[in-house]
Amino acid sequence: MGDAALSSRKNLRREEASAYLREVYGIRLATATLAKMVTTGGGPRYYKANRSPLYPTDELDAWAQRHLGPLRSSSAECAIRG
Repeated sequence: MGDAALSSRKNLRREEASAYLREVYGIRLATATLAKMVTTGGGPRYYKANRSPLYPTDELDAWAQRHLGPLRSSSAECAIRG
């Protein structure tokens, strides 16, 4: 990874990650839920820095996009795709 990529990548603590998902994507995910996902799986990927998880914003973006799914123009599209 180049220097430019490293400098533009931001790592957020759990509380900041929760706020980021809410503000950017409208996904309300409590910090306690993020903590639970660390043990059960299904949450955004993270780094472990000492005892604290750090969530890169690009990983939060990718996770949110997977959970939002594709844009739809009607509810009928959901029924067609199953």
